[in-house]
Amino acid sequence: MVGPNGNESSATYFILIGLPGLEEAQFWLAFPLCSLYLIAVLGNLTIIYIVRTEHSLHEPMYIFLCMLSGLDVLISTSSMPKMMAIFWFNSTTIQFDACLLQMFAIHSLSGMESTVLLAMAFDRYVAICHPLRHATVLTLPRVTKIGMAAVVRGVALMAPLPVFIKRLPFCRSNILSHSYCLHQDVMKLACADIHVNIIYGLIVIISAIGLDSLLISLSYLLILKTVLGLTREAQAKAFGTCVSHVCAVFIFYVPFIGLSMVHRFGKRQDSLLPVILANTYLLVPPVLNPIVYGVKTKEIRQRILRLFHVTTHTLDP
Repeated sequence: MVGPNGNESSATYFILIGLPGLEEAQFWLAFPLCSLYLIAVLGNLTIIYIVRTEHSLHEPMYIFLCMLSGLDVLISTSSMPKMMAIFWFNSTTIQFDACLLQMFAIHSLSGMESTVLLAMAFDRYVAICHPLRHATVLTLPRVTKIGMAAVVRGVALMAPLPVFIKRLPFCRSNILSHSYCLHQDVMKLACADIHVNIIYGLIVIISAIGLDSLLISLSYLLILKTVLGLTREAQAKAFGTCVSHVCAVFIFYVPFIGLSMVHRFGKRQDSLLPVILANTYLLVPPVLNPIVYGVKTKEIRQRILRLFHVTTHTLDP
């Protein structure tokens, strides 16, 4: 931003405008968004509770699902409370350090989720292509180490982010075009050379999202090659164990890639499309993942029905 003498100055706060062009409707749009957020939190916490309390589900596939659910809760919670404050109370101001923290949380948690999705693909590959080795390859201690590696990787990839943002002077505007802080959105407000930030962003996307999506695709090509050599009954069973994960992969990567493409190649800065994609990217996966796994995974579905059946009978007079 510009100081009193027209010099460059550091930003002390930003303004989040929510949904550009829909300011008058934001108050009412907040109600369905808040409902989706509550559904996401309740659904993912239910998955975590079921996996934690059911000893028979203490297997790699369900433990990775538990990790995915926990990350979904954290990702949606990192942005939705502030978004609701914008829509309901017009609380559009966010301090620079709070914006930086939100940005770091969103991007690092996204990197962790991508790593967990890759781990889930590896689990399906070993279970289908090398079933006799599954129990020895993916032991519980090894699964725990993979979870810890996902956290370390997500944090390490985003560790330079605060440095690259704090070095930038802001002398144009402090108005962000999204409902929360994103690296792509913040760096465009800088009045200095942002090529370092652009290169850093590309490196992160290629080394995390690009590499993970490539390895996930490779694992499913190998799975498909193995499954095609099985009987029809075995094929149906194998595909049935992969459907939920494939849905989770598409739900996560499609909005993310779409958002990245729009930010890098989109011309209209006032377009509503990147804002919709950004909100979809943070809210839709946490909402749909527990629904997909609850519907498509027999073990999860049975325990959810049993849980609500017991709860209903407990509440009956």
